[in-house]
Amino acid sequence: MALPPVLRDRLRLPVVGSPLFIVSGPELVIAQCKAGIVGSFPSLNARPVSQIVHKTNNRLEEDVALCAKYKVPVVITSLGAREDVNRAVHGWGGIVLHDVISSFFARKAVEKGADGLIPVAAGAGGHASELSPFAMIQELREWFDGPIALSGAIANGRAVLAAQAMGADLAYVGSAFIATQEARAVEGYKEMIVANGGEDIVYTNLFTGVHGNYLRPSVVAAGLDPDHLPQADPSKMNFASGGNQSAKAWRDIWGCGQGIGAVKSVPTAGELVARLSAEYEAAKRELAQKTSFTAGAPLAFAAE
Repeated sequence: MALPPVLRDRLRLPVVGSPLFIVSGPELVIAQCKAGIVGSFPSLNARPVSQIVHKTNNRLEEDVALCAKYKVPVVITSLGAREDVNRAVHGWGGIVLHDVISSFFARKAVEKGADGLIPVAAGAGGHASELSPFAMIQELREWFDGPIALSGAIANGRAVLAAQAMGADLAYVGSAFIATQEARAVEGYKEMIVANGGEDIVYTNLFTGVHGNYLRPSVVAAGLDPDHLPQADPSKMNFASGGNQSAKAWRDIWGCGQGIGAVKSVPTAGELVARLSAEYEAAKRELAQKTSFTAGAPLAFAAE
């Protein structure tokens, strides 16, 4: 299945800027869109668009109504697929991308009307799977031919191209955009991303009841031992309150993916997209050279 026109015809780069809880705001989303990628933000960032459809989100109906009013073209949903939400989005001509951590949940999402999938693979910032992106894409493409935006440690243009080579249509990039000038992250958060790398990420379910990736130094700063974190009770997950500890995700414990080794500064969102685009084009040329020997007839190698 080809990408729908809203995702195919208007992009400079095959990238979706993922919705970043607390961090994404109008400044970042507008800058992402102006730079030629899809910008998004969680509806819950608008305090009293990505939709958390878990039962703990008591604002869901109100937020969907607001999306309907403005006919939001692409709606991202997470933490439980909802047929009523999908029908509502389709009713105003929008499409739904649902994030998943396994093929099992992907099938449920598609059965309930999701148009596309966002496999959140190992290494992704925030809530993430333990599965390799290779494994996830391989399994999904055995039965699903719709749009796929791959998430998981994607922070340079080479990784964007790799996502497509694996079978995804788009790359889903989050952590790199936290360290941009338009992001609503505190400066310490941005600086911590620049200063650290993949080995500085901790995977735990302690803070929300769902496993996710967080910056190790932020866990230490909260007075916790990142190497000896207890397990949380998944039945007590609560995204409205922010977690199960006095130190809250995402206010104090900072979500982040393993790809941050590629982040060396705090640029504007436009500058980051320009870097990704240049790296993407260079990677395409390099890959063409690397694979050119396989074109045409098999090569014969003479013995020395």
